[in-house]
Amino acid sequence: MESARSATVAAELPEQATPPGTAGRILVAGLELFAEKGFSGTSIRDIGGRLGINSATLYSHYRSKEHVLAALVLLGHQELHTRLQRALVASRGGPAEQLVALVRAHVLAHAEYPLLALVANAELHALGSEAAAPALALREQSWQLLLAVLDEGVRCGEFTVADPLLAAAAIVSMGRQVAHWYGPRQPYTPTQIAETFSGYALAVAGAAHYEREGT
Repeated sequence: MESARSATVAAELPEQATPPGTAGRILVAGLELFAEKGFSGTSIRDIGGRLGINSATLYSHYRSKEHVLAALVLLGHQELHTRLQRALVASRGGPAEQLVALVRAHVLAHAEYPLLALVANAELHALGSEAAAPALALREQSWQLLLAVLDEGVRCGEFTVADPLLAAAAIVSMGRQVAHWYGPRQPYTPTQIAETFSGYALAVAGAAHYEREGT
């Protein structure tokens, strides 16, 4: 991650999932610094200094720098998985409609919280196995949601893709990349990007006969 990226995009967290008070402020400061300098380049003093608090105050909320990162990584994966679940439940119709709903939710999560998505994905490797396990479990569950839709689409003839695993990897990678370039200077809204990318996902899946609402 480059510092130029964090300079153009605000460090924001989902309000409903952010701890109140100092604990939440620590997470925002950690997000800013991990996005600017990476986990290894950030010290616990850096985080405290960003907030104007001493290390003792910070340690009363998070036992280490790794605990700050673990909280952010888990928050990012929880936000995405919750959005995907809700999108799938709200979707009506067959696999094509479900795929559109999942991709829209995936892209919007990465466009609306780009720094959180970047840190949650790029710095996950810095966590120990125990700290990373909850986020990895959510990641696997999210992956299975998408793969199940693609598999069902192939089974019922809505999709013609030869390899659903590779199709899923391409669709997920496409959505994750949004966090690397989307920001307030782009001439697109998150909704426009989500709508366009859902069309790309349908093409990857081979849903040639799917017609969108209003077409």
